[in-house]
Amino acid sequence: MKQYTHQLSIKTNGRRLYDITPQVIAWAKDSGLQTALLTLYIQHTSASLLINENYDSDVLVDMERFFARLVPDGDPLFIHTAEGPDDMPAHVRSALTQTSLSIPLVHGAIALGQWQGIFLYEHRLMSAQRRVILHLLGE
Repeated sequence: MKQYTHQLSIKTNGRRLYDITPQVIAWAKDSGLQTALLTLYIQHTSASLLINENYDSDVLVDMERFFARLVPDGDPLFIHTAEGPDDMPAHVRSALTQTSLSIPLVHGAIALGQWQGIFLYEHRLMSAQRRVILHLLGE
């Protein structure tokens, strides 16, 4: 059994979904493992990880529209506004999505479905530097 770790550093430019699939696929392929479990973990409380459709970009627009309706910026419900009106909504969005993903590696390839992609979902309006830890365990 072998283990490999890697850190992706992603510069975001405001709230949206960032496709990180190519970087993840390249790193996993370079590991040389054939059968493994890939875990991705984001080290932030105002960004998250998603597997979603990467074929039609309208899906990403609709995801953001849904979250904007579900958790609006500046909602008077929230008292935590230390970093602005998008601060607490970003934390709620992160809690409603995922901070880690697990994906099998089969025959040396990440076992994503035909239209699936891996996304970092930035929940803040400002730019940020985000870290995603990748961990492979297998043979």
